[in-house]
Amino acid sequence: MTGPLSMLVPAAREGDQHAWDTIVDRFAPLVDAIIRGHRLSEADGDDVSQTVWLRLVEHLGDLREPDALPGWIRTTTRHECLRLLAARGRVRPVDPQDDAGLDAVAEDTTDTGLLDAERAQLLREALAELPEARRALLLLLLADPPVAYDEISRLLGMPIGSIGPTRARALDQLRRTRALRGLGPDLVGRRG
Repeated sequence: MTGPLSMLVPAAREGDQHAWDTIVDRFAPLVDAIIRGHRLSEADGDDVSQTVWLRLVEHLGDLREPDALPGWIRTTTRHECLRLLAARGRVRPVDPQDDAGLDAVAEDTTDTGLLDAERAQLLREALAELPEARRALLLLLLADPPVAYDEISRLLGMPIGSIGPTRARALDQLRRTRALRGLGPDLVGRRG
C-alpha cells in the first residue's frame, strides 16, 4: 500500500502491517538524517531510531491529523537524540588545531537534500488542495524568471490591484491545507 498519509495512518492504526512498513520505509531516511545531524554513534543512532518507532506505535492512535506525521516524527527524533545525549552527558570533542575548529561543531549536518525534498513534496500536495485560480496565481508569482504583474493580470484576467490581496488570501489558505497543517510556519513564510 502506497498513498497519502490520510490512508496509511488509519490503516496502520488498524494493524495493517503493509501500511506500517510503508510508513517506516517512507520516513526512515528522515529519522536517519536527523540522527546523523546529532552525530550519534551507529549504536546510539540505532537506539534512537528504535525508540522513535516504538513511540510511534504507542502514540499512533493519538495522532489527530495523519498529515502531521512527518512533523511528529521529526520532533520526536530530535527529542530522543537530545535525551540520549543528555543522559550520557556526552560532549563533542574538538581539536583546536583543526582548521575547522569550533565551527565544525556548530555546523548543521542534517541531510538538507532529504529535508528539502520532503518540503517540496508537502508544498506540491498543499498546492493541489487550492482552487485552480489561486494555485495558478501562486505558481506565476514564483516563476523563474519572474512574470510581471501586467502579464499575470492578462493571463488570469485579474485586475493588477487584486493580485497582492489575492496572493495574501492564497497564502493564508495554503497554510491551512491538510498537507501543511501542524508543521509550523517554517514551510510557508508568515507575513511580518
